[in-house]
Amino acid sequence: MPTARRTLTRFTHLTLTAVVTLALAAPAWAQAPASEGAQGGGRLRALIAQKQAQAQAAALPTGVQRIADVPYGSDPRQRMDVYLPTPSSSTASAVRAPVVFMVHGGGWRHGDKAMGRVVQEKVARWVPRGFVLISVNYRLLPDTPVDQQERDVQAALMAAQQRATTWGADPSRFILMGHSAGAHLVALLNARAPQALREGAWPWLGTVVLDSAVMNVPAYMRAPHMPLYDDAFGADPAYWRLLSPWHQWTAGAPPVQMVCSTERADQPCHQAEALARHVHSLGGRAEVLPQDLSHCEINAQLGLESPYTRAVEAFMGSLDAEVARRLP
Repeated sequence: MPTARRTLTRFTHLTLTAVVTLALAAPAWAQAPASEGAQGGGRLRALIAQKQAQAQAAALPTGVQRIADVPYGSDPRQRMDVYLPTPSSSTASAVRAPVVFMVHGGGWRHGDKAMGRVVQEKVARWVPRGFVLISVNYRLLPDTPVDQQERDVQAALMAAQQRATTWGADPSRFILMGHSAGAHLVALLNARAPQALREGAWPWLGTVVLDSAVMNVPAYMRAPHMPLYDDAFGADPAYWRLLSPWHQWTAGAPPVQMVCSTERADQPCHQAEALARHVHSLGGRAEVLPQDLSHCEINAQLGLESPYTRAVEAFMGSLDAEVARRLP
């Protein structure tokens, strides 16, 4: 019996270790909570949460600190994480620091601000050089429609700009950035920038759109497409136009760079190029950056030393002399 108990104890420990390891490896939106009725579920959830917190703290680069879950609204999803240089950091000062304002993707239904591919390489490259990076959560489908998700992103931006000086950041040196669904949301907000300014936002420098195929929502919805876009945009052409950066683009909107994957069957580069032509016709600035990378790689590899990262940084630096000074 003692041998059997030792064997069972060892098996339980190994099982818990394996589950924790899998939970840490999975993105936040893919981590299903343990059943409330499962034996030991509370202990397992607490252990996973503890290990996740330890892993996240350990993963921060030297000279970087994180302020987690800063609220910009009353809903639990209306939170943002702020990554900034530590006061003792010998790298570039965070005083009047430029800000990269990052919005995650996930089909307007999933995703999380703390996912590694959203923040890891971007934080490691830019924060030690004196940038502040803010990663934003927002309410999701099916409870919150896409037009209200864009309002969440605007509310987060305004709250971040209002608090920027407390983090050593400059409220007038924000660069918006988003991937996938988040790319669509920041593109839409950028297209309607004059409206956001009337509602209290500070002007921002520009926007980096990381691989969205819906710059022109009506055109996309009239072509064959995946069902997830029906969940996001419905069947009303008027709603499509309301959520379409192409149709909402306003003269005076900040510059935009659109990174697009050449590997995707739905050809986001075609949409990016069409929007760029439209912006140019209105006297605005828009750039298209095709990349031979997958949809996920465009997000996860931004920040790694590469021609791709340097091309995005060239656009960022062109927006402001202080941004250019702090880039590698």
